[in-house]
Amino acid sequence: MSKIVITGASGNYGRGVTDRLIAMGRAADLILITRKPEKLNHRADQGCTVRYGDFDKPETLAAAVQGADRMLLISGTRVGARVVQHKAAIDAAAAGGVAHIVYTSFIGIDDPANPAEVRHDHIETEALMKASGCAWTCLRDAHYADAMILMAGPGVMQSGMQGREAMVWRDDCIESAVAVLTGDGHENQTYNITGPELQTFAQVAAIMAEVTGRPVEYVPLDDEGQYAMFDAMGIPRRPVDDLEVAGIPWNSDDMVTFGRAIREGFLEICTDDVERLTGRKARSVRQMIEDNVEMLRSA
Repeated sequence: MSKIVITGASGNYGRGVTDRLIAMGRAADLILITRKPEKLNHRADQGCTVRYGDFDKPETLAAAVQGADRMLLISGTRVGARVVQHKAAIDAAAAGGVAHIVYTSFIGIDDPANPAEVRHDHIETEALMKASGCAWTCLRDAHYADAMILMAGPGVMQSGMQGREAMVWRDDCIESAVAVLTGDGHENQTYNITGPELQTFAQVAAIMAEVTGRPVEYVPLDDEGQYAMFDAMGIPRRPVDDLEVAGIPWNSDDMVTFGRAIREGFLEICTDDVERLTGRKARSVRQMIEDNVEMLRSA
């Protein structure tokens, strides 16, 4: 069995992947890298190897990846500073004999005109990975439906982001990653991990109103209006490590440029890659709302 190293293993995505691999009986094959190993003591008890590693301290990563055949490189949270961090992990993987790197990227980044601030981080990381000598897989995830709907809630759905996107369940992204990490034939492939249909925020707000029985009014906002809304929520304009405000892990520069990218059609991508990888269809935004109706009513 190949050994799998997971960066950022204590975050939401890393936890989900680790849980599923342990459930598959792969605990002994897992090497979990984290800046705070004490947060993963329970994983060591479950049979995983836990190692200290810090994207900002490249010298810590060489030892951390030793013995791994495949790496899941989960993108860091510091938008605008991630390329240097990811390069450290890719360099360590290449030097340490890792054969295959799987990276959590983002949809719609091929076009240089895409205004989303994250585009640069992801396209540069993909280029570094492809030049590393390792096999690679790009998992280009759409926006997480649970983050946009459950964490951000009706406020963001009402915020007037115009254009269409196929938001995806984070769990579908996680299960797609597990399929790639444990399967064969995914080398040097790019997958667009999206939900099953393109929708506008106005359509999602209408579904939310229908399912919850509560009014959700859609109010178109320009960039300045969106900044004002996020400022009022206390969300910082620039990234802050490990900061969540009201469950939202983003900064507003990130969100406003995403809004522009959606409005201009750069994220209008819908595929069946979740089904191709996992064997079942991607779950819908409606199901996300129906499964969490009481929580949304109270919001």
